[in-house]
Amino acid sequence: MLTELVQIRRMGERKLEENRKFRAYLKRHNFVERRLKKIAAEVAAQIDCTQCANCCRVATAKVTERDVERLAKFLGMRVGELLRDCTEQSEEEGRVLKRGEGGCVFLEGNLCTVYEGRPDSCRDFPHLEHGPGSFLSRMWAMPERACYCPIVYNALEEFKRETGFRAGT
Repeated sequence: MLTELVQIRRMGERKLEENRKFRAYLKRHNFVERRLKKIAAEVAAQIDCTQCANCCRVATAKVTERDVERLAKFLGMRVGELLRDCTEQSEEEGRVLKRGEGGCVFLEGNLCTVYEGRPDSCRDFPHLEHGPGSFLSRMWAMPERACYCPIVYNALEEFKRETGFRAGT
């Protein structure tokens, strides 16, 4: 199990094209989605996200209207205040949590200060087991996520073994 972030970045970048080919391979072949989700859960259970928090440093967190209402209630703020102080509009992604030099505005060290009220995109991350859309549609982002998330990197490697994927296919 690879967990060291520098190695994850290096190996994820080295395998970026291979992982893109794997994503296409999954679209062309039958596989047991339930088995892949189980593998993802097994990998996730072995990794302590509070030792990493790289997703909070690297990725953006999209927020829905429901997320904003939940966060505002959790923080004891008005929705307008939360929108102004803690979110911003992204041209590509829509409404996202603001980011500072260290990542997400709510990240303190390796811990989320709004964990109980966090957005669904954070709750479901890395979107291997749960998330919007089908499993295959969520696989679209995985080659890039394998460059910063130990769960994604290791799950993809296990998925390849499970499905019999070979880099040359």
